[in-house]
Amino acid sequence: MQQQRPTLPPLEWIRAFEAAARCGSFTAAAAETGITQSAISQRIAQLEKRLGTALFHRHPRAITLTVEGEAWLPHIQSALDTMRDSSEALFGTGRRQLTISASQSVIDLWLAPRLAALSDIAGGQLAIRTMVLGAHDAVEDEVVRIRYGVGDWPHPYKLPLYSEGIAPMVSPELIGRRDGHWSEWPRIACSGPRPGWPDWVACHGGGSTPVPHLRFDTFLSALGAARAGTGVLLGSLPLCHQDLAAGRLVRMGQDQLDHHATYWMIAGQDAVSRTQWTELARIMT
Repeated sequence: MQQQRPTLPPLEWIRAFEAAARCGSFTAAAAETGITQSAISQRIAQLEKRLGTALFHRHPRAITLTVEGEAWLPHIQSALDTMRDSSEALFGTGRRQLTISASQSVIDLWLAPRLAALSDIAGGQLAIRTMVLGAHDAVEDEVVRIRYGVGDWPHPYKLPLYSEGIAPMVSPELIGRRDGHWSEWPRIACSGPRPGWPDWVACHGGGSTPVPHLRFDTFLSALGAARAGTGVLLGSLPLCHQDLAAGRLVRMGQDQLDHHATYWMIAGQDAVSRTQWTELARIMT
């Protein structure tokens, strides 16, 4: 007689385990999967009972994987990825839309030149949303987000767009009507996470830090002021590449400030298919 194969645990139990292990908490797993925290806890408890072993250590304010849970997790993630990829390849179940959230600066300077390729990747509708919340707003949902930071988000898909480099730059018009060294010209400041003029002076010298002539709360506005010839901008070299290449701005010397943070593209598994993510990584970096 043929031996009966053991039955597998329900997929929703396994999905709860994978989400909790990846997110590091039952609460975050509940937010990702759209069910309550108690439901996540209950499903994992049922899974542990079925398997006959604990998968998590429960602490007062955190959870950690047991040795058994840590050993099982990569097998579960590989199996779920295989199911997702095979259904997309065989049945065309991939997403037919793509939503990207970014700051207006990134939309204009990084996404706009890539819109045609992004539309092809979407395979249907492409939606671009202007980020209006803080840089740390990075929930995992059906949106691909571009956020400035060091990459410490829990999302399964994440990729830095470029290595940040910052340098002073001005318009040719300003050069034509100003005498002396550029460090004596009016300066443009921009609020945000990038290093500013005090960091530049600390690294490259130049005496005391002059008070900026103009201050903006978005990089795009500060860039517009620099194009108009109103002052010297500490600009992101990757974001200003087209302006520098076209001669709208001129870099002042070869010194630059490197920065450990940069823009990252991050997404959950509900935002893109694996194929879409691979194509996004190809054109966005």
